[in-house]
Amino acid sequence: MSILLLIFVFVVWSHNVRNSMANGVTLESLRLSLIRQEDTIIFGLIERARFPTNSPTYNESYVSTPTFSGTLVHFVVKETEALQAKAGRYANPEEHPFFPDNLPPSVVPPYNFTEVLYPPAASININKDIWDMYFKKLLQLFVAPGDDGNYASTAASDLVCLQVKVHALSRRIHYGKLVAEVIFRESPGEYEPAIRAKDRDALMKLLTFESVEEEVKRRVAKKAMVFGQEVTLNNDDNKGKYKVDP
Repeated sequence: MSILLLIFVFVVWSHNVRNSMANGVTLESLRLSLIRQEDTIIFGLIERARFPTNSPTYNESYVSTPTFSGTLVHFVVKETEALQAKAGRYANPEEHPFFPDNLPPSVVPPYNFTEVLYPPAASININKDIWDMYFKKLLQLFVAPGDDGNYASTAASDLVCLQVKVHALSRRIHYGKLVAEVIFRESPGEYEPAIRAKDRDALMKLLTFESVEEEVKRRVAKKAMVFGQEVTLNNDDNKGKYKVDP
């Protein structure tokens, strides 16, 4: 399975959408948001593919300052998140920083966001797993080997894929919490026995709709073909040529 499909396997919404949930969060509204997020992620990955691997970007000794030592991409993401925290980004429960420790406080007036999830669910942050997956597995599948010296631009492209866009990988994956909550609220009686028994396998079986996942993968592959075309005045010259393998 190619890389543009792997990231969308984490999809758990129902065929039958019922707009019954309070606070305006429904399966239909989440579904439309998830579809829009696909576009941003695909464009971000295509943009990253413009650059080769550029391994010095990920060298643990590349950046050394009195307050930081590590990779360039770590430095770029950490500094960007610190700035965005000051602007209030992580006050939104839908946003999850990759480096939550010691973030500066927001300097803007707080906004009263609707609380959809219970606190234990809202606190779940799997960005460490997303980070490891992206750099250890994802990049090598769609980025060509090589070194063109554009290390800062490479780190910036990684940041776009991971976090900086409003609908990037992290937000897209963490949306699964909202989807699961909405599905549960529509049919709590179906889920409560498995929840009380802490039966993860049963819960995942209830939440997963394989036909919908296949539909998502087909749609994403088609988008990757459209977005990744080399466009010329005579498109026949580039038929079947894509910037990233769909």
